[in-house]
Amino acid sequence: MKGDEVQSAKRRIRVPRVLLFPALVLVLYGILFAVSPDKTGVALNRSGSIFLSMLLPLALVVLLMLALNLFLKPSQVVRFLGRGAGIKGAALSVVGGIISTGPIYAWYPLLTELRQKGAGNSMLAIFLGNRAVKPFLLPIMISYFGWIYVVILTVLTVAGSLAVGYSVGALVREQTGLRSGESPASE
Repeated sequence: MKGDEVQSAKRRIRVPRVLLFPALVLVLYGILFAVSPDKTGVALNRSGSIFLSMLLPLALVVLLMLALNLFLKPSQVVRFLGRGAGIKGAALSVVGGIISTGPIYAWYPLLTELRQKGAGNSMLAIFLGNRAVKPFLLPIMISYFGWIYVVILTVLTVAGSLAVGYSVGALVREQTGLRSGESPASE
């Protein structure tokens, strides 16, 4: 009888796997707070500010993914960002990479979804390469390094991203989320 009570207690305490890491972090913060409250408070404030700075980009990516799922069909993704997208697709990837903000890892789910809908590896690599160009930092760069340096660096960064993107496209086999025998144009 006692074994049944222990088993039922274990079933009631079961924590979903998703909550395991945050729960362990909270326990660790609790232990550290007991040992050194001042340093733990500083660490907790920094963690909180990092979390808050990530919320906006993550929310933006989630909204973009929602919009993609609602309005964008795989055939459209293939047309704009697929293997045969050409210069228009590359330009779209360049502009998208330049204007994207927030931490890069926040964009990975969106890029994975685009890839599953038919976006080419070249276009995704071009997007990722152009994340290095930040328009809001250009005035600061100009004040430190001058116009000529910044223009040359920006042009070479974009050109390098195109070279790397097309190299990735040539070297990595395209993979889409489509089932075998299904074409993106059929949707």
